Amino acid sequence: MANLKSAFVFVLQSIVVGLAVAFLVVLVRPDLMPGLGAENVGPASYADAVSLSAPSVANIYTKRLIQENGTAASRPRFRVDTAFASAVIIDEDGYLVTNYHVFQDEPTEIRVQFSDGRIAEPIIVGLDAETDLALLKVNLPDLQPIKLAKSDELRIGDVVLAIGNPYGLSTSVTQGIVSATGRNLYQLVTFANFIQTDAAINAGNSGGALINSLGELVGINAAVLAQDTGTEGIGFAIPVDLVRGVVEQIKLNGRVIRGYMGLLPDDLTDAERLALGIENQTGIMLMEVYEDGPAAAADLRAGDIILEINGEPVYSQRQALLISASTAPGDTVEVLGIRDDIRFRTTITAGERPQGLDDARD
Repeated sequence: MANLKSAFVFVLQSIVVGLAVAFLVVLVRPDLMPGLGAENVGPASYADAVSLSAPSVANIYTKRLIQENGTAASRPRFRVDTAFASAVIIDEDGYLVTNYHVFQDEPTEIRVQFSDGRIAEPIIVGLDAETDLALLKVNLPDLQPIKLAKSDELRIGDVVLAIGNPYGLSTSVTQGIVSATGRNLYQLVTFANFIQTDAAINAGNSGGALINSLGELVGINAAVLAQDTGTEGIGFAIPVDLVRGVVEQIKLNGRVIRGYMGLLPDDLTDAERLALGIENQTGIMLMEVYEDGPAAAADLRAGDIILEINGEPVYSQRQALLISASTAPGDTVEVLGIRDDIRFRTTITAGERPQGLDDARD
């Protein structure tokens, strides 16, 4: 009987010690326990992220006076067209970012309403059609700016939340994931490498915030493809890394000044690379070199193959456009190319990109 009692006490002590050890492991190193790692456990709620960022998202209301068609004998008739959009407070000085297309049709009245109920008429500091961004300013104290993240750290599958003013429903939040990054939509803008998300972005969300699970801004909501059964759940946002640069330039210059090389590139096919003896995926072809432009001055010609710009391998027309736009007028750009099967180097002195270009020229 004494032996049985001793065995029972030993087993009980072992169980207690084992539970204590397991508790400490879970407390100190949850990643060692299957299914309990931090990477496997998401937040039960995103309320904290929303409470941090929602006060930084404002509602925009615009009015336009539209002349309706009348008869020759009748006096012209007008109607008032109203629209909704969103904007994001980016600093305590009263600057807000929204979309260029909100002001594209020149509204006669613009009002911004903040989360605390205050209303102001903003000043348009600058517009940039090529990224679909606009910078506004209001003269109000105690604004709460949003914290900016780094959009180049986004991963496909990351949770994101869209905050805006869809259909006039202020501070509306939808949730989804990052479906893709670096989306190039020439039909929308020239330069934005869009973040694609399945978080619902509806009319009025334009200019609103796309945030991560920490409540930090990763993008400015910009567009959704046509609403039909084939495009449900496909929305786009302008990455915050691009927003930073555009805002800085508009603050300094009232507009965005971009470099320009005066050439029209095109992507190479695999068959063209094989014929040219290019063993990797680099290379673009110059379809046109514009007369009196910087590329022409550097003796580049239509048909030349460009392999590198400033030592960076070039893989696509889009990449070449972004490299060109990131230069400043007067910057020198080193180019490695191929002409008639012979490699050559030349130097382009960038000019200033003309306003309003609507094609893929550099």
